[in-house]
Amino acid sequence: LAAQRIALDDLDRDAASQLAAVSDGESVPLFGGVYAIFGHGNVTCLGPELRRARHELPTWRGQNEQGMALAGVGYARAMRRRRIMAATSSIGPGATNMVTAAAVAHANRMPLLLLSGDTFSHRLPDPVLQQVEHFGDPSMTVNDAFRSVVRFWDRLTTPEQVLSSLPNAVATMLDPADCGPAFIGLPQDVQAQTYSFPHGFFEPVVHRMRRPRPDRRELAAAAAALAAAKRPLLISGGGVRWSMAEAELRSFAERHGIPVVETVAGRTSFPSSHALACGPIGVTGCVSANAMAGAADVIVAVGTRLGDFATGSWTVFDHATTFVGSMQRGSTRPSTAACRWSPTLARDSLSWTRPSATTGRPPTGRRVLRPRQPSTTPTSTSSPHRKPADRGQRCRPMPRWWERYRERPMSGPTWSLRPAACRARP
Repeated sequence: LAAQRIALDDLDRDAASQLAAVSDGESVPLFGGVYAIFGHGNVTCLGPELRRARHELPTWRGQNEQGMALAGVGYARAMRRRRIMAATSSIGPGATNMVTAAAVAHANRMPLLLLSGDTFSHRLPDPVLQQVEHFGDPSMTVNDAFRSVVRFWDRLTTPEQVLSSLPNAVATMLDPADCGPAFIGLPQDVQAQTYSFPHGFFEPVVHRMRRPRPDRRELAAAAAALAAAKRPLLISGGGVRWSMAEAELRSFAERHGIPVVETVAGRTSFPSSHALACGPIGVTGCVSANAMAGAADVIVAVGTRLGDFATGSWTVFDHATTFVGSMQRGSTRPSTAACRWSPTLARDSLSWTRPSATTGRPPTGRRVLRPRQPSTTPTSTSSPHRKPADRGQRCRPMPRWWERYRERPMSGPTWSLRPAACRARP
C-alpha cells in the first residue's frame, strides 16, 4: 500500500499544496492512511506491520467501524477520488459494521479499501469467536455480506494471491467510470504465512487517471444530434467534479449559449450566479430547471447516469427528447446518442457541432443561443416560473429560446405531470 502513488498533476491545486510535505515533486502517496479498530483477525499480524510502516502509511484508531469507513468515503470525496483511505476491522460485528459505509461508497462511486480479518482458512479452530456458522456452507463468513456492495471482492487463501489481488483492487478504485470500494478478506492463518515476494512488487508505482476518449461513431451520432438541436440543455453531474472539468463545462456552455442545470452530485460544478445557470433538476430541483428540461429537444448529460432523483422517475423530460452524453453502465434509460468520454474532453470533442455564441455565425442559418446578462430591473411576473419582484429576490434570466414557451399554458400531456408536482414541493 505504501508503494502506491498518484501523479501530482492529477490533483487539484488546493490538494497539491496541502500535500507538499509528502510529495516528491512528481507524485504523492495514493493511500492517505488507514483507519483501524484492532481485534481478533487483524491485531496479531496486520497490526505490527502497520506500526512498522507508520511513517509512510499512518494509522488512526477509530471508535466505530462504520464511522471510520464513512470518514474514508468523505476523504475520497474531498480529494476528488484521487487519494484513498483504507479501513480495517476484526472478524464478526466489526466487519459487518462497515457494510453500510461500503454501500454508500458503492452508490456514490467512491474509492475505499476495506481490509477485514477472516476466519482460519484451514478451519482447525472452528468455530472462532463471533463466527457466523453456516453448516451447509462452511466457506461462508460474514465477509460475504460485502459482495453486493463493493466493486471488487476477494478473500486471500494463500499469501501469493496478494500479487494479483491488490493491483486489481487499486485498478478498480481508480477506474474513472466504474470506481467503487474494494474488499479484501484476510484469514488469520494466511496473515501469518511467509512468501518470497519479488522485489519489484515493493517498488513505487505512480498511477495516473485515465482519460478515455469517445468512440468516433458515437461522437458522430452525438454531434449530429447536437448540431440539429434548437433547444439544447446541459445536465452537469458529479462526474464533472471528479474529472475537474468545471472550467471546460463553463467554456462550452458560454461558447454555444447552452443553459446548464445540475444534479445533486453536480452541485457547484457550474456557478449559480452565471446567466446560463438554471438551478438543480429533478425531484429535489427547482421549477425553472424542470420546466426547461421538459421543453428541451436535446439533453446533453455530462458526468451523470441520470438516476431517478435527477429525472423525476423520467417525468421531467418530454418523451421525444434526444439524449446525448456519457451514458455509462447503470443508466436507467438508453441514450439516443450514447457516448462514453471523459468530461474534460467533451468541450474539444463537441465544440464544432454548435455555432459560437460570440461570432453570431451559425453554419446552418439557425438563431444562435446567446448568454443573457443578469438584469437589475424588476422581473415580470407573467411567467409562472418566475417569482414576483416584490419578494426581494432577483430571478435568474432565462435563455432566449425560453421566451416563446414562458406564456405556454400548463396543460396537455407534456406538462400535466411536471408543473403540479414541482409546485407542490417546498
